[in-house]
Amino acid sequence: MREIDVNSDLGEGFGPYVIADDAALMPLVTSANIASGGHAGDPQTMDKTLALAGASGVKVGAHIGYSDREGFGRRKLQMSAKELELMVIAQLGALAALAAHRGLRLTHANFHGALGNLSFADTDVAKVLIGAIKAFDANLKFIGLPDTEASREAERQGLTVIWSFLADRGYTAPGRLAPRGVEGAVIHDPEAVRRRVAEVLSSGRLASVTGEEMTIPVDSILVHSDTAGALDLAHAIRAGISDAGCQIAPYAD
Repeated sequence: MREIDVNSDLGEGFGPYVIADDAALMPLVTSANIASGGHAGDPQTMDKTLALAGASGVKVGAHIGYSDREGFGRRKLQMSAKELELMVIAQLGALAALAAHRGLRLTHANFHGALGNLSFADTDVAKVLIGAIKAFDANLKFIGLPDTEASREAERQGLTVIWSFLADRGYTAPGRLAPRGVEGAVIHDPEAVRRRVAEVLSSGRLASVTGEEMTIPVDSILVHSDTAGALDLAHAIRAGISDAGCQIAPYAD
C-alpha cells in the first residue's frame, strides 16, 4: 500500500503568543516542521513542540525563515549569501541541540514564507540555502515543492527530496502557488480539500486555478497550522488519503 506522510508547520509562536493548537494537531501528523527561532519560535516554544512530537512519535525538522517575527517571515529581507548561509546553520543548530536534549534528532528541513518563495525562483539563493543544510547534515531530507529551484538544487546536491502537496492552496503551475487574494488561492472547505487530496493521489494530476491540468508528485501533504479550521483540514486530509487507498505513515529514513 502506498504510504503518504502528513506534515505541518508547528511551533510558530513565541513567548506567550500561541499561533495554533499544536497539541491537538500533533497526533494528526507524521512529520513536524518546527519554527527554529527566525520567523517564530524561541527555546521554550521549540522545546514544548519537540516534546509534543516525541510523545506522538512524529518526525521533526527545522522550518527555517527570515528573522522577522513582526512580519511572520513573509517579508523579503536583503541579505548577503554569507548571511543567508549562517542564518540557516544557526537555526538548524538551535533546533538540533534542543532536539538532542529531548533524545530526538532532526530528519528534515524546509523553508518558510518569503524565504521559501525566494528559494523557489532564485537559483543562487537556492544553492546557498540547500548548501547550508547539506553542510550541517547531509542526511537531512528536504521537504519541498516540485519544479522549484530549491528542490532541483537539493537533488543536485544529493539530498533526498520529499515532495509536498499543499492541499488547501491553489496552484498556477507545478511548484507555483497562486498569490493570496487570487480567487481559488486558499481553499477553506474541508470537504473540497478531502476530494482534492483523493483525486491528486489517485490520478497524479492537479487542476490549476485557471483550469489547466498538471502532473504533480506527492510524498507528503501539508497542514497549515495557522489556517482557520486547521484541525478540520487535518482530518479532511487524512480522510482523503484513505479515500485514495493510501496509508498514512511518516516518510522513510
